[in-house]
Amino acid sequence: MTVHKEELGSGEHEGADDYVPSRRRLDRERHQRVRARRATAIGALSTLVTAVVLYLVVVNAPGWPRTKETFFDWGYAREAFPKVLEGLWLNVRLLLICGAAVLVLGMLIAVARTLRGPVFFPLRFLAAAYTDFFRGLPLIINLMIVVLGVPALRLQGVTVDPVLLGGTALTLTYSAYVAEVFRAGIESVHPSQRAAARSLGLNNRQALRYVVLPQAVRRQVPPLLNDLVSLQKDTGLVSIGGAVDAVRAADIIVGRSLNYTPYIVAGLVFVALTIPMTRFTDWVTARMDRRQAQGGVV
Repeated sequence: MTVHKEELGSGEHEGADDYVPSRRRLDRERHQRVRARRATAIGALSTLVTAVVLYLVVVNAPGWPRTKETFFDWGYAREAFPKVLEGLWLNVRLLLICGAAVLVLGMLIAVARTLRGPVFFPLRFLAAAYTDFFRGLPLIINLMIVVLGVPALRLQGVTVDPVLLGGTALTLTYSAYVAEVFRAGIESVHPSQRAAARSLGLNNRQALRYVVLPQAVRRQVPPLLNDLVSLQKDTGLVSIGGAVDAVRAADIIVGRSLNYTPYIVAGLVFVALTIPMTRFTDWVTARMDRRQAQGGVV
């Protein structure tokens, strides 16, 4: 009897290993591979044709020789690159410090706006006024007011460092945007989640901390990353106060040489720094969309 069961089990195992796809499935997979190769070839060809057309249009423009000399001079590019790269370290530090401050302040403002009860009305009003004001105020004006206006007050104990003041202005503006992102995430959590937490014995503060906020933050990761990408680019605006970042380093060379190639170098450096963050944001967004489509936890 034992031998018979072993032989039967072995036969079942061999039958599973000897599975052969049907001809229809093989034809379908072959057709999909052919379509994928054709789509790749068409995309590559159209990209090449577009690039060639744009190149011919640009190089055959009447002002191209002068534009090439003014914006694409290799000698000035080599001179500007190390100085722009040195200034970029300031932009990176601003991104890290201001990004952390923006997340913390934005979360506090969002929580203040979602507090319940009439006793918290003044706090909700102030938080709403803050977000409305700084979302409506252009960032460049905010920077001018803080970087140029605060030193003019001559307040004792208040810094006049353009880097610190510029970082403060960036934090004030971006915390208003991030607060709205967090608030949208908090309000997207179904009220039943809070009610279930209360039924388990958690108070309002504990329900917010352990149930609502984790879900809200997880859902809002893509827009938060997009705000950080925008913050990375806008750190270059601190140069209006005299801080020597990548943009200011390029501006110094331009002012001396009257050649705009350093601006192109600074722009390409920012693009090279931003693209990985953008691609990471797209990957996180696609991953969350797939999990949500499959019925998983976002």
